[in-house]
Amino acid sequence: MAAQNDAVLKIEGLTKSFQNVHVLMNIDLAIEEGAFLVLVGPSGCGKSTLLNCVAGLEAPTSGRILIGGRDMTDAAPKDRDIAMVFQSYALYPNMSVARNITFGMKVRGATRAEQRSALEKVAHMLKIDHLLNRRPAHLSGGQRQRVAMGRALVRQPKLFLFDEPLSNLDAKLRVEMRAEIKRLHRALGATIVYVTHDQTEAMSLATEVAVMEGGVIAQLGPPQQVYDYPVNTFVAGFIGSPAMNFINGRISKDGGAIRIQVSFDGATRELPADHYPFGGGIEDGAEVILGIRPEYVSGSDPSADRPNVALDLVPTLVETNGFDQHVNLAFGDSEISGRFSPREQIKLGTPVRTRIDLSQISVFDRETRQRL
Repeated sequence: MAAQNDAVLKIEGLTKSFQNVHVLMNIDLAIEEGAFLVLVGPSGCGKSTLLNCVAGLEAPTSGRILIGGRDMTDAAPKDRDIAMVFQSYALYPNMSVARNITFGMKVRGATRAEQRSALEKVAHMLKIDHLLNRRPAHLSGGQRQRVAMGRALVRQPKLFLFDEPLSNLDAKLRVEMRAEIKRLHRALGATIVYVTHDQTEAMSLATEVAVMEGGVIAQLGPPQQVYDYPVNTFVAGFIGSPAMNFINGRISKDGGAIRIQVSFDGATRELPADHYPFGGGIEDGAEVILGIRPEYVSGSDPSADRPNVALDLVPTLVETNGFDQHVNLAFGDSEISGRFSPREQIKLGTPVRTRIDLSQISVFDRETRQRL
């Protein structure tokens, strides 16, 4: 994240309550110029409220918001040097595309030449040159979202705010618009704060991901770091699709060797964990949760230098998306999910040799749910 003095957006001790309901609790955040920060989390976690506080649409209960080094905590939205793209597009239905894009510039006193120049630039960038004379009612959802983005782009603000802009689009359009937004970010070097509940959007778009839970930021970091090293079981289970597998286990220390004991078919199986970088001392007998991503549960042999275990597991559910098969497998009293090649013949109820690559495991304290 940003050095504090270089932050385009800096949030200090931000809290927000609605009567007795605490929606945001002591949020601290700083992002540098050109960053793409994605706020992600389940419904009700506070991500949209945080964005609205930055935009000036909600007043924080306490704390400060600085944009470009200036305290904007109490400033009106129009004075914050921001541009916002909403989920609902928020276009003027009686105006053409061209007027929708340039209306804000006109209100701020831009000359017609400035409006025309900005319009030509963003229309070409967003590939909507041929739509400038149409009304919003005659546009598709994807085209409307491009117009809403064009209206924000002509502002050239310090900070762009996106509030779930793709949630109203179908799956194919979401993928296309996601790529469009990523290209725009790279081309413009813009600073963006983006809210979504879709962790695929978060992983693919962000330079930094803030995973929110219950009004706090559970983890903040680059997408791959958050994916590979989740700080607790909430982050581990929320980021990733299919979700991370969780298996109850117990630490076994025999001399210098560390193993994780798990129950399997009425017996205890010991899995090697010497390679795992435990953050502190770990006691023999400590109760833990072993986390394994589904892509490390498959029918393929891992590299010889990786710790692994082979088990015969019974498939209980098979889903295919063409390029792989998502398979649920009975594991003791529960199930784990894996990803198998589409060429492998998986039959429900028939045991399949399953190889579990242990090189990228996560281990959590069973009581605190925090990463060890």
